Amino acid sequence: MPHTEFTAVRTVAPQPLSFVQGRLAALSWGRSDAPTWVALHGWLDNAASFSRLAPLLVDALGIRIVALDFRGHGHSAHTPPSGDYALWDYCHDVLDAMEALDLEKVSLLAHSMGAAVACLLAASLPERVERLTLIDGLGALNTPIEETASQLRKGLVAHRRPLSRAPRYPDIESAIAARVAGGVTPVDSITATPLVERNTQPTADGHVQMRTDSRLLKPSLVRFTPEQVLALLGEINASVLLIEGEQGILGERAWAVQARQAVKGLTRHVLSGGHHLHLEPRAVAKVASVIGAHWCKNDRA
Repeated sequence: MPHTEFTAVRTVAPQPLSFVQGRLAALSWGRSDAPTWVALHGWLDNAASFSRLAPLLVDALGIRIVALDFRGHGHSAHTPPSGDYALWDYCHDVLDAMEALDLEKVSLLAHSMGAAVACLLAASLPERVERLTLIDGLGALNTPIEETASQLRKGLVAHRRPLSRAPRYPDIESAIAARVAGGVTPVDSITATPLVERNTQPTADGHVQMRTDSRLLKPSLVRFTPEQVLALLGEINASVLLIEGEQGILGERAWAVQARQAVKGLTRHVLSGGHHLHLEPRAVAKVASVIGAHWCKNDRA
């Protein structure tokens, strides 16, 4: 097993990949013949979410990391006009990538919404998931059963409205500033830069435009109930490592405590950092160190 020391954030150019007749895009770090982990990003992020963590893990664990752009994100195609972006739809993206990579069973490295997708797959297809490394995410957004009609109403009304144009900015710096100012969770410009760079494209008039499908901002038509999410978490048999940021979205909130308790054999580490601690230059080496040490120890056991 390679070394597990992490002293600096390295920048290593990944290999771009394309799957399913070009519908899905990805970035790959490491040798193509090494054991492959698939990495899943959060909502409105993309494969560059792992651009600082993946090179460290490739060295430490002797693995290959393939980070997907979920449908509608990054360089992946948008769904057709009749399509949707329900959480379970992203499971098909992962399964399609696994088929393209010839992976019968996979280790998943997942952040935020990607962690929710990873949990769904591990619960419903346990024979396909070997281990989960979750970063500041567990379970899935949910709606109490008594709010089902209200959630459906919000979704139907929003989906009937005309689509807004993709945001345009005079330059990449302005796009980064907009992400910092308008993000759902706090993020600084250094942390946001790789995400924004991958999620923008130049326009004919010299501006930059966001690639993200604006339909991603519409509310879901239907969500799982809290009871359904807890039941799904209870069905996970894979080994689970959960890394949280001290300023992340989980902590000691009542729902997070319930979710952690529902998972058998979960190992939890709380580290200094925010929701994107795996991309924060000051936190990523520690995140990599914890992941490397945990799975090296686990593999030796």
